Amino acid sequence: MGGTVGAANGSEAANLLEVVGLTKIFGTLTACDHINLTIGRGEIHALLGENGAGKSTLVKMLFGSLEPNEGEIRWKGEPVRIASPGAARKLGIGMVFQHFSLFEALTAAENIALSLDHKTPIGTIAAKAQALSYGYGLPLDPNSLVGDLSVGERQRIEIIRCLLQVPELIILDEPTSVLTPQEADKLFETLERLRSEGKSILYISHRLEEVKRMCDRATVLRHGKVVGHCDPRKETAASLARMMVGNEVLQVVRPPVEESAPHPALLEIRGLDRKPATPFSIPLKNINLEVKAGEVVGIAGVAGNGQGELFEAVSGEVRQQDGGSIRIRGRDAGHLAISGRRLLGAAFVPEERLGHGAAPRMTLSENLLLSRHKTDRKAFLGAAGFVHSGAIAAAAQRIIKAMDVRKSAPDPEAAALSGGNLQKFIIGRELDRRPSVMVVNQPTWGVDAGAAARIRQALIELARSGSAVLVISQDLDELFEISDAIAVMHNGTLSRPLPIAQATFEKIGLLMGGAEPGHVEHDVKEVA
Repeated sequence: MGGTVGAANGSEAANLLEVVGLTKIFGTLTACDHINLTIGRGEIHALLGENGAGKSTLVKMLFGSLEPNEGEIRWKGEPVRIASPGAARKLGIGMVFQHFSLFEALTAAENIALSLDHKTPIGTIAAKAQALSYGYGLPLDPNSLVGDLSVGERQRIEIIRCLLQVPELIILDEPTSVLTPQEADKLFETLERLRSEGKSILYISHRLEEVKRMCDRATVLRHGKVVGHCDPRKETAASLARMMVGNEVLQVVRPPVEESAPHPALLEIRGLDRKPATPFSIPLKNINLEVKAGEVVGIAGVAGNGQGELFEAVSGEVRQQDGGSIRIRGRDAGHLAISGRRLLGAAFVPEERLGHGAAPRMTLSENLLLSRHKTDRKAFLGAAGFVHSGAIAAAAQRIIKAMDVRKSAPDPEAAALSGGNLQKFIIGRELDRRPSVMVVNQPTWGVDAGAAARIRQALIELARSGSAVLVISQDLDELFEISDAIAVMHNGTLSRPLPIAQATFEKIGLLMGGAEPGHVEHDVKEVA
C-alpha cells in the first residue's frame, strides 16, 4: 500500500483515494472482505475480477450507494463517510454506469440537467455540454432526443454529465461493452487526455487487452478478496485471467469446418421485414441469411440496432405472416410459435436469463419441464399427463454435470444461482437436446471467464457435430473466437456474412458504425 501524507504538514496526500479494510456483508455472504486499494492522482487503475467477485459492491461503496460494515475510505488522506451518491459527487467522485439511466423521451440536455443544480437554465447546460463534448472529442447535440440516439451516443451523454460535475475520480463500469472498435479508440483518446489533466480513473472491464493498453495499475478481486496488484502492461491476457479465476482458463479451440461433408442450410431467413412494435423499436428491413450445417455464424452490432427484434422473429416469440420468411431444416416456420419451431429441431437462448430464459421461483427441473414439455413429451409426461419426475431430475443432473453448474442445493430455484451458473444451465438445457439449429443471444453476457470458455466451446462442438449455430453478441472478441463468418446488424439491416478469414476488427467496426458494405474495403485501405 502506498502511504499518505497527513494534512497536518500542509502537503497533499500522495494518493487521491485510499481504501483500508473495506468490508460489506449481506446476511451470510461477505461480498467484500477487507479490501485494500489505492488510486494515485492522474492514474488509470483497473479493477478486475470474475462475475460475483465483489467489484460492483466495492464501487457502490465508493459512490455512496452502499455503506460498508467495516473499514475506511480516505479521500486525499482524510477519512470520509460517503453516505450517498450526492455526497460522492460533492467530494469529486463521478461514475458512469454500465447500464445507462437516461429517459428516452427527453433531450440529452434535459437528461444532463436532472443530475445538476436545478437553478441552472437549460440553455446554459446545453451550451456547456456541447462545448465540453467537442473539447473532449465526444461530439454531442444537446437538443437530440435520447430515443433517437445510438448506444454510443447515449454513453457520451453519461460521460459528459459526469464531467460537468468536475470530478477528480471517474469510475467507469464496462465502458466499451456497447461501443464499436472505432468508438472505443475515441474513448481511449478521451481517457488519456483526462489522465494528462490529472484526473484519476477506476476502470472496470472484462476486456483484458484494453486493460493492458490503457491502465497503469490493476487490482484483482476473487470471492470478495484482493488476490493481487500488478502492472497490467507487464502481464499477458492469460496471466490476468489466471489471477481472476485462480487457475488456468480453458482455451477455446475452433477446428476447421469439414469441407468433405455436405452442408445444407438448416436455418434460412428470407426477406424478413418487421414493423417497429414501439416508438423506440427498430424495424427489420429485408433480412436475408443462411446458416449451414457445421458452422457458427455470428451477428455483431452495437446494442439497439435490431438484434433483439431479430431474435424474437427467429425464435417465434413474434410470428411472421409469410411462413417462408423463416425456414428451419427446409420447412417453412415463420407462422409457427416457439414450440412449433422447437419441434422442427430448433433451440433458442434469449439474452435475459431470469424471467425470460428461466422462471426465477421455479426449480431447475421445473424450468426444464417448462421449456421441453413439447419436445420431450414422451420422456417427461405419461399418457394421462402425469409428470415423470425421475426422468426430469435425471436430465437436469445430466445438464448440471455436463456444464459444470455450481449450486448450493440438489434442485435449487433458478434465482438462487449466480448469473454465470444459470446461463450455463440454460444453454446446457438446449444443448442436451442436440438441436439441429441453435440461436443464442448474448451467450456469455456478464459471465466469468471460465464459464464463458465452457459455453463457447460447447457451441463450437455443437456446430461441428452437424448443427447450424447462430450467435448474436456485442462482444467482438467472442465472435472472432467462435464464428466461421460474421454478419453485422445496423439500424435494422443485416450485412452479408464475412468469412472469418477475411474479417478484421476494423472491417466489422466500420460496418457496425453504418458504413456501406461495398465501401468497407476502400475505407480500410484509406486508413492504412
